[in-house]
Formats: sequence, C-alpha cells, structure tokens
Amino acid sequence: MQKLLIVEDEKMIRQGIAAIAERSPVDIEEIIQCKNGEEALEILTNTKIDVMITDIRMPKKDGITLVKEMNDLSHVPKVIVISGYDDFSYVVELLRHGAREYLLKPIEREKIVSVLQKLDEEIKAESQRQNDVVKVGLQQLKYMLMNENISEAEIITIEKQYTEYFLKGDYCIICTNYKASQSFFMEGVILLEDVCGQSVFIVPTSLKEPLLCQKLKDYYVGVSRGYTYLGQLREAYKEALQARKNAFAMGNSITEYERQEEEQDAVSEEMIRQFIQLVGTDKIAEALKMLGKILYQTRQGITSPDCFKDIMNRIVEGICENYKNLLGDMEEEISLLKKVYDYDNAGAYYEALTMWVEKILIEFDNYKNKQKINKALAFIQENYNRDLNMAVVSNHISMNYSLFSYCFKEFIGMNFINYLKNIRINEAKRLLEETDEKILDISSMIGYENEKHFTKLFRSVTGVTPSEYRKNAQVGKRNTHP
Repeated sequence: MQKLLIVEDEKMIRQGIAAIAERSPVDIEEIIQCKNGEEALEILTNTKIDVMITDIRMPKKDGITLVKEMNDLSHVPKVIVISGYDDFSYVVELLRHGAREYLLKPIEREKIVSVLQKLDEEIKAESQRQNDVVKVGLQQLKYMLMNENISEAEIITIEKQYTEYFLKGDYCIICTNYKASQSFFMEGVILLEDVCGQSVFIVPTSLKEPLLCQKLKDYYVGVSRGYTYLGQLREAYKEALQARKNAFAMGNSITEYERQEEEQDAVSEEMIRQFIQLVGTDKIAEALKMLGKILYQTRQGITSPDCFKDIMNRIVEGICENYKNLLGDMEEEISLLKKVYDYDNAGAYYEALTMWVEKILIEFDNYKNKQKINKALAFIQENYNRDLNMAVVSNHISMNYSLFSYCFKEFIGMNFINYLKNIRINEAKRLLEETDEKILDISSMIGYENEKHFTKLFRSVTGVTPSEYRKNAQVGKRNTHP
C-alpha cells in the first residue's frame, strides 16, 4: 500500500488511528491526515490515495458527501467508514456508494489492522491483475505496429479490451534508438521496447512536449503527427519511424514527420564496388573520401536513410568477405555495424565504420608484414652462409629498412643480428659435432670469413671455444656409447 488517508475531526482519534496503522504489519509508504471532508477531497483530487479511513460526522463536509463526490474522481480509493451506533443508517448509505468496510467506535486496534491487511491484499491482487492485462496489452499494441494486414475487427477487439489502460484521447508516436526500459517512467506514456531495434513511445498529445524536453532531449527521435483512433496506430508508427530515419540522416535530435516525395538515390553500384576494392590499398584516403561523399549526400537528403543503411550494410559485408581471415574477434563490432539505425545519426555511424576500416587496415598491414617476415626467414635460412646483413634481406623482400627492423623484432622476439647469429652458431654446433671439418672451414661455411671473429662469437653464445665444444661433444659420445 502506498498512501493511506485518515479523515477525522477529532485529533486524538485521528492520531491514534495513524499510530496503529504505522505499527501494523502492512507496509504503508505514507500516512496523510486531515480533519474534514473538504480537505480530504482536495487531497484526493491531487494525490493518488489507496485507502481512505473517514468519519461520518465532520464539519464543512461530512463523510457521506465526501464519498459521493469522490466517486467522480479519476482514481477512487478503497473506503473504511468510522461510525458510532447511532450513525449506522448512514453507514448503509455509504456502503451503497462504494465504501468497503466500517468500524464502530470505540475502535479496536485488532480490527483496524485486520481491515488494513485485507484491503492491502486486495490492492496487491488488483495491481498484479492490472499488470498482467497491461503486459498483454503492450504485446497487442506491438502486434498492431508490426502487422500490416491487421483487420478492422481485430482493432475493435483490442480497443474494447484495453481502452481503459491505453489511448484515451489524441496521441502521437515517438521513435528513438535510445534503449529505454520500463523503468523509464512517465505517467500516461506507453513504452514499447525493442520494436525492430527502436524504442517506441505512444504519447498523449498533452505530454509530447514534456517528454521531448525532459526525458528525450539528449536523444535522436522521430515524431509522428497527432492521431485519435487506435486503428491509425500503425500509420503513426510508420511516420515516427520515417522521422527517426530523417533525424539519423540529417543529424537533428528531434525531427517531426513531414510528407516527402519519392527521391532517386544517387549512390551507384560502381561506387560501392570501388570503395570495397580500395580498402587495403595505398588509396585508402580516396576510399574514405568516397564514404564521406555518401554521408554528405545523406545529410543533404539526396540519398535516403534507407539507401544509406543498405549501402553501409553492403560495404560491411563486402569488407568481411574480402578480409574474413583478418577479422578475428571483431564479431560483436561487425554485428553493431550491421544495425545502422542503432546509431544516433549518420555521422556517428560514419565515425564507427571509419574506425573499423582503419582497424582492419592495421590488421591487414600486420598480415602483409608477417608474410614478408616469413619470406625473410626463409631467405635467411637459405643464405645464412653468405655475407648477409639486414639491408640485403629487407631489399630482397621489398621492405623499408627501418620497418623491417621493427617488424622483425616485433614478430620474432629478437633483432635481426641476434637471430642470424643464432642460426649460424646452431649450424656450427652441428658441424662441430657431426664432421671433422676444420674450424676455419666451418667459420667460412656459416658465413664468417674471419675465424677469430667466429671464435669470439661462438664463445659469447656457448661459453666455450669451438675446439672445446667439439672436444666436449666427443667425450659425451664416448660416455654415451662406451
């Protein structure tokens, strides 16, 4: 129970009832007190009261008059009447006018608690039933929005079932990519979540400006014209959706629907094909310039929002096809890019797509560089016995010297000089173990013409000279095969 109103002219009785209610097991958010029917009616007019406890005999406006006049309000609380024995004839009249319970003076604590508990359970049950009805009603409204072939009979049935809860008077529809939930609440506004990726608000005309100015002022929204009949709901939705697409295209935060003539879309198939082909080449700046042109045409109304969406989806699909081996863990990013209208506007989408393309280009450059480094490794393996240096290898794979130095260390984990040295020393070990070649000849065979230089390098890597290494290897063989 949210609000309990106690109407009693005797202060002690009023405060006593409030104290009993406050200490009762019933969870009451707020207890409001007043001393006559006139004050009570003003409170009821401005505040949604769940339960009212009222005396019959009071100055200015008595309990009978209060209950009668209260029944004309938009929300009528459950009424508990307080009476003396000589007022019982009035109690009967009040029960006829909707009072739910009565309590005889002097009032017993247990009876007040019992009645409050009973009414609280009723309120909870009614609230649950209403929530269930509203939940089904929201699904019916969503069905009306999505179904082009809904019949007049279906519309009439839905209208009869849910008019009590929805669409009392003129309304409009507001459409936005903002992912609202039912926690987003504004009295009188209906929210339909995730209608084709958009949040749809069905808004009484009187609440349109407050909603736009307070709740949705920071979002990109489309607004339909005003309608009255439930059967026009789909038409209003189509208008709001088109206005939302126009807001997306033009970059305007709030866009009212305007009827537009059919336009020719100015982006050719050839432009899309060229863009996809240019990605991954040294003409990427030209490709991004083409993308900027599509954005400009969309903002100017030359290219329709739906055409822009189609173009972007085809570009994303084309890039995915061409670079599928490089996409790695980009699935979520790609999924977002395919939901074009989930972005606030075309400019925001352009930025996201550009960043994604640049990310792919980095991956593509890494891929090409890895391919070149692999080619370099093969070349080193075949030519380590020659007078080999970084300039020779980088020239062989057609790669900038500095870039080669960076990429080699990045991909291999050591610099070129150490890698080549390890290749040569490992080969020298093999020759020392398996052949009787002279140290001078082995030095030459692995690419070192200077024997002293070779010996110094070998010792720096292994800790022993080539001669000592061979001797140790021979001793090891004898120990293994006595």
